Amino acid sequence: MLRSWRMKLKLLLATVTLAILLSWLYLFVGSLEYGRFLLLPPCLGEQPNRDVEREALASRVRRVEEENQQLRLQLGQAQAESSDGSPQWGTSAEDGDPPRGKRSNRTACPKHRTVHKCELLHVAIVCAGHNASRDVVTLVKSILFHRKNPLHFHFITDSVAHQILQTLFQSWMVPSVHVSFYNADDLKAGTCPPFALSQPEVSWIPNKHYSGIYGLMKLTLTKALPSNLTKVIVLDTDITFATDIAELWAVFGKFSEKQVIGLVENQSDWYLGNLWKNHKPWPALGRGFNTGVILLLLDRLRHLGWEQMWRLTAERELMSMLSTSLADQDIFNAVIKQDPSLVYRLPCFWNVQLSDHTRSEQCYTELSDLKVIHWNSPKKLRVKNKHVEFFRNLYLTFLEYDGNLLRRELFGCASLPSPPRDQLHQALEELDEDDPCYDFRQQHLTQHRIHLFFLQYEFLALPNPTDVTLVAQLSMDRLQMLEAICKHWAGPISLALYMSDAEAQQFLRYAQASEVLSTRRNVAYHIVYKEGQFYPINLLRNVALANTQTPYVFLTDIDFLPMYGLYDYLRNSIQQLELPQRKAALIVPAFETLHYRLTFPKSKAELLSMLDMGSLYTFRYHVWPKGHAPTDYAKWRTATVPYRVAWQPDFEPYVVVRRDCPKYDQRFVGFGWNKVSHIMELDAQEYELLVLPNAFMIHMPHA
Repeated sequence: MLRSWRMKLKLLLATVTLAILLSWLYLFVGSLEYGRFLLLPPCLGEQPNRDVEREALASRVRRVEEENQQLRLQLGQAQAESSDGSPQWGTSAEDGDPPRGKRSNRTACPKHRTVHKCELLHVAIVCAGHNASRDVVTLVKSILFHRKNPLHFHFITDSVAHQILQTLFQSWMVPSVHVSFYNADDLKAGTCPPFALSQPEVSWIPNKHYSGIYGLMKLTLTKALPSNLTKVIVLDTDITFATDIAELWAVFGKFSEKQVIGLVENQSDWYLGNLWKNHKPWPALGRGFNTGVILLLLDRLRHLGWEQMWRLTAERELMSMLSTSLADQDIFNAVIKQDPSLVYRLPCFWNVQLSDHTRSEQCYTELSDLKVIHWNSPKKLRVKNKHVEFFRNLYLTFLEYDGNLLRRELFGCASLPSPPRDQLHQALEELDEDDPCYDFRQQHLTQHRIHLFFLQYEFLALPNPTDVTLVAQLSMDRLQMLEAICKHWAGPISLALYMSDAEAQQFLRYAQASEVLSTRRNVAYHIVYKEGQFYPINLLRNVALANTQTPYVFLTDIDFLPMYGLYDYLRNSIQQLELPQRKAALIVPAFETLHYRLTFPKSKAELLSMLDMGSLYTFRYHVWPKGHAPTDYAKWRTATVPYRVAWQPDFEPYVVVRRDCPKYDQRFVGFGWNKVSHIMELDAQEYELLVLPNAFMIHMPHA
């Protein structure tokens, strides 16, 4: 670094000298030309002297120019040596440690590493299951909030996270963000094409860590990621960024020729082996390193034979350790212990580890020091830390942050091609603002973010051919209906919830605290995030409908409680009526009460008695009789077998149909005609309308 600055100084002095000489030459030649212009004949005796002086001056200029070029060449070589990754001794802690025996007390000027404004940054994340898919959204929000560069996210996922995150990013439509997915189930077993016919990748490694087999996936990234990808930042899902990720990407420029992995030192005493009696951790260099944030030079790792390197190390250590305790982190540390030259030591503010009893407080002295926060304790937000309240508030800010605000363009950078987004923008531009229906048409074109399976859901491996899912939609003001519906309906449920980011977190806390909801694993909650002024009722219905698994669906509204035992009754009716062989819609007659407290009828006989007493009514008979009159309630009172009814205008019953039934028309938003149009479509496609004689549902009153 010092040599480089000396070269720069010499070059500056030489350039000044050259400029002075050139000005002298210009003046000298100019005086001759000026003399000729005045027609003053030069003295014959003086002419040779002037020619000699001019030639000497020109020779001097040429010599200075040659020295100047030589200095430029030497300066270029010095700069190349300082930028090839070899450390300059006397550098700051952020620049990493110099090799042994080459330390110096000299203080060098800091190196300025910058990332090009439109450079594409690559981020890899392993994500599996419903909970991790929810956590990773907060991480992505924190990155998008601060970022100024295009991003390419590489997700290594199981089938659950793949479906959730693919739908989320497709509906999010963030400019200058590209997403790729890699099947973790294939990677762990070594069954997809670069791994086919080879030994399992990581499934052979016993792991005690709560992350399970997915906690070992980061070891496979040199194979899993595209072969032309040379470097990548690897992150855990429990990370929160407090700065632009480009600052971390710039650190790649500080690696030496031998360094291939960038890591922050572990801030707990785990690898020191003194936490309890007979505590024996995996081998590590000093305190070891934490793998929540990793910088990987993939091309160098492939050249070094990373795959064989970590495998041999893991096999050797497992002979005595028997299993990993901290998943991939144990194996990374064992490899680094063997060859410390592989690691670049990241400053600890790039991974402030908030687990119990860590030294994380030494990583920051003020707010501006914080770069990355890592909730690496199983306790997560309940971890013990002096400043945990501040960290928790920062995390909650991104947790509840409106993701729609992150759909901003990167000015000065060409957006990555996205035909769906481009088509949407074109359609919006073509709308006529003077059209009386402009607001409705605009709402129809609004692209809502969708987070499928927001909570844990157990997918059905082989659903019963007569099984049926209750399908409904709701917003925050109808949450109180969920527990009651779950008590009345034992079968699978698919719900679309229209909420803001903050409301979705309130719902999460409500569901986790509910004894009824927290124990159900067959209720699928799909969040459709709020945007626009109208309630997109038919979009919500279609989201809930599209994500059912059973052959049949019961299309209802959230304000209705189905009769006790309706789930079993519908399955029996589907079988008895041989519905798989016919195109039919089964109608469940609808009733209502005006009483907030109701003793729910346990049978049709009890319901008829309450109907006669005036505590129940046929649904909307006093407001909108046309909506349900074709059900023929008079006939239903005495019916013992299903009966067929004809469609009539404005008919909107609640029906059981095959899952592949026509979708709802999403042009209907807000109140009115949304369900009427769907029943009209069923009739147009020649569905039979069959009323079930022993089924009913009751609408509960609400504000």
